Amino acid sequence: MDHTRTLEQIADWHRWFAVECNNAAWDLIGAEHRTPPDDQRMLDLAHAAAFHWGQVGTPLNRARADVALARAHALAGDAGLALAYAQQSVDYFEHNPCEEWDTVFAHGALAHAAAAAGDHERHAAHYARAHALAGRIDEAEDRAIVDADLARLPQPEGWPA
Repeated sequence: MDHTRTLEQIADWHRWFAVECNNAAWDLIGAEHRTPPDDQRMLDLAHAAAFHWGQVGTPLNRARADVALARAHALAGDAGLALAYAQQSVDYFEHNPCEEWDTVFAHGALAHAAAAAGDHERHAAHYARAHALAGRIDEAEDRAIVDADLARLPQPEGWPA
């Protein structure tokens, strides 16, 4: 029996796993309640998505994976890794072609990471930047997704409700 696979088949598997792991990670990132095992699964899924995108994705895919990693680590309480992944994503999206919502998500991730780190000034600055950029999104479906995600971020102290 021949068990060899073509490089194209392997690439297709990587893409499939990248998408599935990413979507499952974001489901947990957006969950209202998570248990410690859920947090571990969220981290595992975000890292798995990043691994698979690293095999077959573009720099854009990798930067999007960094956003998920930042959010997952912030939620799991690892502010150091959250800040590193969030800053990488902001650096990429601020200097490369992307969708408008990419930059919103990146600044949201950095705001969340800064909140987890107790950096109130950085938290407020990136939270405000994410909201300002979201205001530029005209496409209704994209705006709804962005607004829903921004509503899940920790609000800076004194932010208007």
